[in-house]
Amino acid sequence: MWLIPLLLAPLMLQDPSLSETSIAFSWGGYIWTVPREGGAARQITTGGREATPVFSPDGTRIAFTGEYDGNVDVFVVAASGGSPRRLTWHPGPDTAVSWTRDGAKVCFRSGRDAYPDFGRLSGDEETG
Repeated sequence: MWLIPLLLAPLMLQDPSLSETSIAFSWGGYIWTVPREGGAARQITTGGREATPVFSPDGTRIAFTGEYDGNVDVFVVAASGGSPRRLTWHPGPDTAVSWTRDGAKVCFRSGRDAYPDFGRLSGDEETG
């Protein structure tokens, strides 16, 4: 019988997303990035429970699903890390799915019937 040391066991990394230069993934309830060519992973979120990272088309931002106050919503953070910005406030769960092709808005999945204010879903700090 072979015994594999814990350090050699594969990690359960989830929800990978690729940019031109990096891979974002969730592990341990946080969002991490690592260079595509390999190297050390860097934790870019803290303080909540995060999953489903999705790179913006230009690779500068990451949309993700986060739970900070008991509610699951969509957030955006710089790919280099920083303070996340909340995009949704619905009492039901919202899940980050993708970005529009131009990177101006975040697409998400939700159980709500309708959403009247799509302008608020901008992933850009300056425009919304």
